[in-house]
Amino acid sequence: MNKMTADIIRRALERLRETTGATAELKGFPGKEEAADAQIDLHFKNKKTRLFATAKTEVKPYHIPEMVKLAKRFDPLMVIAERIYPAQRQALRENGIAYLDTAGNIFLEKGQTLLWMEGNKQDGTEKTRVNRAFTKTGLKTVFYFLLDEKTLGLPYRTLAAVTGVALGNIKYIIEGLTDAGFILPVNARKKLLKNKKALLERWMTGYQEILKPTLHLGNFRFWKPGQFEQWETLTAENIPLAWGGEAAAERLVNYLKPAALTLYTQELAPLASKWRLIPDRNGPLKMYKKFWTHAGWDDRQLTPPLLVYADLLTTGDPRCIETAMIIYEKYLRDEFEQR
Repeated sequence: MNKMTADIIRRALERLRETTGATAELKGFPGKEEAADAQIDLHFKNKKTRLFATAKTEVKPYHIPEMVKLAKRFDPLMVIAERIYPAQRQALRENGIAYLDTAGNIFLEKGQTLLWMEGNKQDGTEKTRVNRAFTKTGLKTVFYFLLDEKTLGLPYRTLAAVTGVALGNIKYIIEGLTDAGFILPVNARKKLLKNKKALLERWMTGYQEILKPTLHLGNFRFWKPGQFEQWETLTAENIPLAWGGEAAAERLVNYLKPAALTLYTQELAPLASKWRLIPDRNGPLKMYKKFWTHAGWDDRQLTPPLLVYADLLTTGDPRCIETAMIIYEKYLRDEFEQR
């Protein structure tokens, strides 16, 4: 259990005590790391309920299938998060999964114990220091670490040049990851990532909410009829680009026929001219500024599978989520579940 996870659980349990009088004993898992983050003994009205807990910064729609699977292994399961929006709370209740957020909103139905409280707001009294690893520049840098862990060992000046992030920020980004429990110092020179799956989840949340909106160049439609269906025939000599989302998924796993196209590029104007694109807020071609370099995937004009996975999951579309899980199994699982 990393520091960020432990802090979320601690704050949620403290808030629960304040709002209901329930107390809890937090117990970790001895030995090897488990899929759940902790065990909790919850005491309420002279009854004790033992729960398994999994913690998130925020519960997204794409987390629900994962929680349902986890609840089959760890029963009863409680999802603990800083924020759980009403739609996700309802989905958890419909699947019989307990939840608790740091405002004190809770649902727990187990045996003779029923706790259900809604409407609590975050009080805002506990100010949290901004973690530079999860700012716009930090998220760009962390993306490189997730792509290739060896970049952690680069000199700060080299890392700044590779990522395009100001040299002065690199130190604080590394410190932020260390403080959050995502870096394991091996010796004075070598560092490794740890809690990699949790870091991936945290990065995806930050990418969706903070970084990706700043990269959006606009939505477009094709002037020529039928060009959408023929997107794979489009050429753009000497214009760097990378297909993402549904288009990249079709190339990677040949499972999903794109209903929308996602493209990353650093040169919008010449591409829009060459392909005769028409700005349209509801257009099926969504274009974003490319923020990385990766020789292998750049040569194939595809975003790395990690970014394809993130873009698909955050659509909320069941087709895309299913395809994202196929990509995770094929390209990412071995890397992100080894430690």
